[in-house]
Amino acid sequence: MSKMIAYCGLTCSECPAYQATQTGDPAALEAVAARWRVEYHAAGITVKDVICDGCVVEGRHCAHWSECDIRACGQARGVANCAHCADYATCPKLVHFFGFVASAKATLDGVRAGLG
Repeated sequence: MSKMIAYCGLTCSECPAYQATQTGDPAALEAVAARWRVEYHAAGITVKDVICDGCVVEGRHCAHWSECDIRACGQARGVANCAHCADYATCPKLVHFFGFVASAKATLDGVRAGLG
């Protein structure tokens, strides 16, 4: 499985929902749904909600995909991910998100450093 980085810096290819979707493993998908029901205090999460091919490609997307402002912005700007955006360092959406997921910032910082 090749590495896929979402607009926000999450590494899709390391996500258990993405992995279970790609391998077509129904038990793993159910396990992800069960975990997310607890982690996100969302009793209504089903297997259908966690099926995902990654937000940067066409295909199946998790339930949050349609609500994600970072994805919508990156898609509208036509960037591979937010590291490629001219507003990367000052984006309020990313600053807020990185407060919850510092590893995503590290990932995008690495991508940006490689852009030269």
